[in-house]
Amino acid sequence: MSRKITLILIVVAAVVGTTMAKPDRKKLPAFSWVNIPQQLPGGCQHQVFRSASLGVDIGYCIYLPPGYGKKVNIERRYPVVYHLHGGRPGSEAKSVKLARFVHAGIKGEKIKPVIYVFANGGPVSWYNIPGDKKAQGEDVFVKELIPHIDRAYRTVAGRAGRAIEGFSQGGRGTSRIMFKYPGMFCSAAPGGSGYGPEKKIQQNNGEESGILKFTPGDDAWSLAKKYANRKGRVALPILVWCGDKGFNHDTNIEYLEYLNDELKVKADRLIAPGISHSANRIYEQHGVKIMQFHQRNFSR
Repeated sequence: MSRKITLILIVVAAVVGTTMAKPDRKKLPAFSWVNIPQQLPGGCQHQVFRSASLGVDIGYCIYLPPGYGKKVNIERRYPVVYHLHGGRPGSEAKSVKLARFVHAGIKGEKIKPVIYVFANGGPVSWYNIPGDKKAQGEDVFVKELIPHIDRAYRTVAGRAGRAIEGFSQGGRGTSRIMFKYPGMFCSAAPGGSGYGPEKKIQQNNGEESGILKFTPGDDAWSLAKKYANRKGRVALPILVWCGDKGFNHDTNIEYLEYLNDELKVKADRLIAPGISHSANRIYEQHGVKIMQFHQRNFSR
């Protein structure tokens, strides 16, 4: 082989190698338990706590209402809403922009002062993955973050002062967690939830896909039925919310009918007309209703 041909082959190989490497740049970002937002809404802070189970720092964003740090309010305690973000993997920075609507609601005296916490859902947002000690997003949230918040801040610790909500993947997490731990929350508001994938998990012995399998029965449909069959079950006010143009709208209606008609578990609904799959747009137009839903249950 001539020297000229050899050089041409080397150049071609280099070009092909570069072309083949391009898809690697499109990979999803690596998961991290700490994600500092580039910009935080007013009243928000980014903080971390040390996970006893994982031995690492876990990030969260927290909104503290006006007056929280004033000496005159030093003894005052505040109820807490935990908002579970959508998407995978988890990041505490994903939904924190919603805090601006909370701040406006308090400033406009449409709701009373309240703390909002934006948590990190873990590697597979809000799920525990069997056999993977580092992917226990549900347990980190329920068993570690919530107790940390009650220790570190002036919360109304306990069910009477604690609510949960979320959107999309976070709506799935809310639906599962509210039925597994109804004694922890005075209200629950799952939004835009992916009840289609949850049904698939139910029907396929815990399998969502060929590479992702959860504990059988750990889905929104099975857990709702288990809750409904409990003797002397704790009453749990529920608000299901989504946009009528969202791709999950039909399955949200199906889930509402499943709760109310089949299981006799009362669930209210907020269907936002003309809005697609967007927590931001729904909060922009109807967020006060969601916030006031929690406030009514705090007052009980």
